[in-house]
Amino acid sequence: MQTMSRADIWASIHRERAALADELAALTPHQWSAPSLCGRWSVEEVVAHLTAAANIGRMRWIRSMLGARFDADLHNQRRMHEFRGADPAETLARFRAAVPNTIAPSGHTPAWLGEIVVHGTDIRTPLGLPGAPALTSVTEVARFFAARDFTVNGRTAAEGLHLRATDSPFDTGSGPEVSGTTLALVMALAGRSRYCAELTGPGVAILRDRTGA
Repeated sequence: MQTMSRADIWASIHRERAALADELAALTPHQWSAPSLCGRWSVEEVVAHLTAAANIGRMRWIRSMLGARFDADLHNQRRMHEFRGADPAETLARFRAAVPNTIAPSGHTPAWLGEIVVHGTDIRTPLGLPGAPALTSVTEVARFFAARDFTVNGRTAAEGLHLRATDSPFDTGSGPEVSGTTLALVMALAGRSRYCAELTGPGVAILRDRTGA
């Protein structure tokens, strides 16, 4: 259930992008090439993906998906390469330029807030960066992920479980409980099973199995 207005969600997206961009400015070349938590992509490649997501509207997304024969991984790989710079400085500059954009393939604004929350964490965690998304942002994403399968299969992962955040009002579902921070719940619902280690309750093993541990 969406609780923030669309305008407030876009404002949160812009703040999360700007905060991440500021942290990225201090990275070394080694850090830019380091693995992220997002599959096989490096930190720089995830940033380029975020830039692509902030620049592709509905019609362009449809054309790209048609060209990829609806292979989402191929679509994402092509668009990531399109928006990656010749070096990390250019990649960061392109990302900074996209910070205020309100472009998206659909009107599901919590999903696009989820993009920056999840991928920002994909970058920060392996690098040990101190930043974190705002709890209000993460809570909105948690509600969206648990309610439907869209950019991630959150509803499928959460089905039959009671998800309870220990640091926010997020509390949904019934069944074996899974509790922990809102961010750990969001990352687990997004398929980052390593975050199940930060969760407790009898439902954790079920969630871990569903997220591909």
